Amino acid sequence: MLNLFDFNEVLRDTKGIFEFIPITLKLAVFSGIIGLLLGLLIAIIKIKRIPILNQLASVYISFLRGTPILVQLYISYYGIPIAIQYINFYYNKNIMMADIKPIYFAIFALALNSSAFNSVVLQSSFEGVNKGEIEAAAALGMTGIQRMIRIIIPEALELALPNLGNQFIGLVKGTSLAFSCAIVEMTAQGKILGAGSYRFFEAYVALAFLYWCITIVIEIIMKIVMSLIRVPEVVDNSKKRRLRFND
Repeated sequence: MLNLFDFNEVLRDTKGIFEFIPITLKLAVFSGIIGLLLGLLIAIIKIKRIPILNQLASVYISFLRGTPILVQLYISYYGIPIAIQYINFYYNKNIMMADIKPIYFAIFALALNSSAFNSVVLQSSFEGVNKGEIEAAAALGMTGIQRMIRIIIPEALELALPNLGNQFIGLVKGTSLAFSCAIVEMTAQGKILGAGSYRFFEAYVALAFLYWCITIVIEIIMKIVMSLIRVPEVVDNSKKRRLRFND
């Protein structure tokens, strides 16, 4: 009997790949946190239009958004050792490459890539906050910090969170390229299992299923967080009366 697809092999590969989910999540979470902080810094630079830094930030964003993440991973993997050799030679240091784990190369590249996209999201979100509300808060005597905490950050976060969630999901899927930095995560393990059994299709089916499950969990978490931070809408009393009258 021709056995083109083995479901039992999918189950075995799923179990084998499942053990590497923590590595994938570690890559995504650390890269996401660093990328979010860097993105916030770049967004502030762009909003404030700080001379020189604003132009440098534009070039930074353009380069990272305009080049494939796989290329950026290779640049990180081969470029950081060159930079370390340069530092050792010219600054009389003794940094050992053996002490630097490959996962740091991947986190570095993924974080930079994420920061470029996050900065655009955060910039548009901060600029999308209702200026009238900020002016009204200032007229009521709120300080700059109070306006930031009570109005600007909550509204900007509500605007940014859906796109930041999508960006994090993309980052999780982007970790599948971390094998280029000699890291065995979910995708690399799927390839290893497929090569061992010569059942690549079953391995990739298992891999797709696990990535899908991770994405669903992230989407559920994002919906819960969005419901918790949603800014309540204030409806004018006269509008409420009109609505009741029309009903």
